[in-house]
Amino acid sequence: MWSSLSKFLPLPGDTAVYCAHEYTQSNAKFAVHIDPNNQALQQRKKKIDEFRSRGEPTVPSWLGEEFDTNPFLRPKDSAIRSSVQATDNEPDWEVFGRVRAAKDNFRG
Repeated sequence: MWSSLSKFLPLPGDTAVYCAHEYTQSNAKFAVHIDPNNQALQQRKKKIDEFRSRGEPTVPSWLGEEFDTNPFLRPKDSAIRSSVQATDNEPDWEVFGRVRAAKDNFRG
């Protein structure tokens, strides 16, 4: 899974991302749980909740916004590493795996 997602990293921030399903709200809830001090994420979640309360889609998103707020695309980030108890020397794919396991077990 990391092999696929990591292909997004070199793309420009103005790249539109179209996911196949409306996962944005549930993913934002998890992201805030794992990265509670991320102000960009707090603002994005508020916007997502507003859109969904009106029945509006949150797709597409922009890769730049994903880079700032999506924990699955931020395994190098110290806040994400700390949240999943990853060391500084763990490879990104292992950190991604820890984030994925945290999401799998998230019941928020």
